[in-house]
Amino acid sequence: MVKHPACHTTQLIGVLPDTLGFRMLSIVIPIHNEEPSILRLYDRLTAVLEPLRRAYEILFVDDASTDRSFELLANLVETDGHLKVIRLRRNFGQSAALSAGFHEAKGDVVIAMDGDLQHAPEDIPALLAKIDEGYDIASGWRKERVDNPLTRKIPSRIANWLMAKASGIDLRDFGTTFKAYRAEVLKDVNLYGELHRFIPALASFYGARVAEVPIHNTARAAGDSHYGIGRTFRVMFDILTIKFLLKYFTRPMHFFGLLGLAGTGLGGLIMVWLAFHKLIGHELIMVEHGPLMIAGGLLLLGGLMMFSTGLIGEMMMRTYFESQGRRIYAVREIVTRKQRGVAGGARG
Repeated sequence: MVKHPACHTTQLIGVLPDTLGFRMLSIVIPIHNEEPSILRLYDRLTAVLEPLRRAYEILFVDDASTDRSFELLANLVETDGHLKVIRLRRNFGQSAALSAGFHEAKGDVVIAMDGDLQHAPEDIPALLAKIDEGYDIASGWRKERVDNPLTRKIPSRIANWLMAKASGIDLRDFGTTFKAYRAEVLKDVNLYGELHRFIPALASFYGARVAEVPIHNTARAAGDSHYGIGRTFRVMFDILTIKFLLKYFTRPMHFFGLLGLAGTGLGGLIMVWLAFHKLIGHELIMVEHGPLMIAGGLLLLGGLMMFSTGLIGEMMMRTYFESQGRRIYAVREIVTRKQRGVAGGARG
């Protein structure tokens, strides 16, 4: 078992003043039809967590399973006070299940992992070791993958490369759920769609420090994978979304305004050129330059629409931050000189 290095003496946000770095650990596990794996996962988790001598809780989020997953978990809850089971009303997807678990988690550090035994609970101490070193997120890296090369490995490698370029976070494995987070980092991240794999990138917007930890990747113990080649296209859309959020979230006019400037500029030049030929050359514009005139008009109109979208986006961002009292920054720590004095009056 990996031993934990001593926590830094400098107090960072989320680093509590005890020798272990934090008081409580929460394990969040979204599941959907994982009946064959649940009992083995619970046994292995308990065997790893008990020797850590840290308070812990295990939260299983049942994403509307249709097998006996919930019944098994409900029985386990009766025998172990560390367990909590959250049952969703319908199948909302992995991001929503993780979000539900994060919301209910009480720990200072939260670990997310899958429930199909492809993530080894024995790697938890390695993730915690990075958190103890002062990192805000310890992200698992499946160094030796056991997936199908054609349907999983190659698309995953391409997607990870694109994610790293789009987010500016140098990670080699965005796709794995197996990560450890300081709880306060998750408070600034709202999950929707399938953005759970981008939590490190979203958290980096507020200055979170991320480390990558090699983890074991084992073949699925039972059942079929819930992921297929079709997910690749959804990942591509998410990459575009995350690129926009990270770079233009607080300044949408910089994105839409640039497109608007290009559209109106080019469209305006075309229309001026056509007007010159009409006035000076007395040409029949629609007969001789019909397609070009249509293109110029569309560019001009599209550019104005982009400007309008940028202005609306700017107003929405201001409404979002001001109405909810949210800040566009995050404070890691505030250090002041301690006041020193003599109790009981003046010196004698």
